Amino acid sequence: MGKFWSLLFLAVPVLGVASFVWGWQEKIWLPEDHSANGGAIDHLFYFILALTGVVFVITEGAMFWFMWRYDSRSGKRPPTKFVHGSHTLEVVWTIVPAATLLFIAIYQMNVWADNKMRRPDMANMQDPPVEIEVTARQFEWRFRYPGPDKIIGTADDLFTVNELHVPVNRKILIQLKSQDVLHSFFLPNMRVKQDAVPGMKQPVWFTPTQIGKDDLVCAELCGWGHYKMKGRLIVESQADYDKFLQSLQEYQSATQEPAAAQKKDIP
Repeated sequence: MGKFWSLLFLAVPVLGVASFVWGWQEKIWLPEDHSANGGAIDHLFYFILALTGVVFVITEGAMFWFMWRYDSRSGKRPPTKFVHGSHTLEVVWTIVPAATLLFIAIYQMNVWADNKMRRPDMANMQDPPVEIEVTARQFEWRFRYPGPDKIIGTADDLFTVNELHVPVNRKILIQLKSQDVLHSFFLPNMRVKQDAVPGMKQPVWFTPTQIGKDDLVCAELCGWGHYKMKGRLIVESQADYDKFLQSLQEYQSATQEPAAAQKKDIP
């Protein structure tokens, strides 16, 4: 029975390695990448997964060897000597994981900085980012685009709900905030995930590289309707994006003017 359980224990790392290799070849580990920054993030993910996977296999292999070697049911167990701790061994298995974590922390610094710290420069006159304000609320996404004055927060701003339009091959700068509770702005195909914290406005940026429609979901449990808090990211050409803004401006002007006139006629 001891040998059986030892072999069963060995099957865990073997199946783990096999599933990793198969998933990597079939490209099922991550959703399809549609962003300029996704390659670096995917590389970091696979690198850390492979590194921790090697540690996992070595650890499981060592445990299997001890279970097999010192199986008391086999009747061939060699004499063992009791050792009350080993300071050298304890130092080694403390330093090695600490060094590994330190290496990972240093290795990922540039990727982290490019995606979380080096904010796009709004003063860049040659290629300024497209700025959009995103407000999360139970249970929808609200988007505010700058109007003709190119400034967010003025009277000519344009609005949509649950449909985020962006131009392809342009840096997109999202100003993210929450109106009520904690939400999480998640674009799987853009490799973007950022919590929306009430009382804070947080910048998020990405560069879409492919025209099409991708999912936008809330990745933080935000209440009873969390399951339906989803939207669409619509990536289109610059010309189509400009037409979208123009049509949105015309629609809002047509719907706001009658409302304003009706309000003015009220005594």
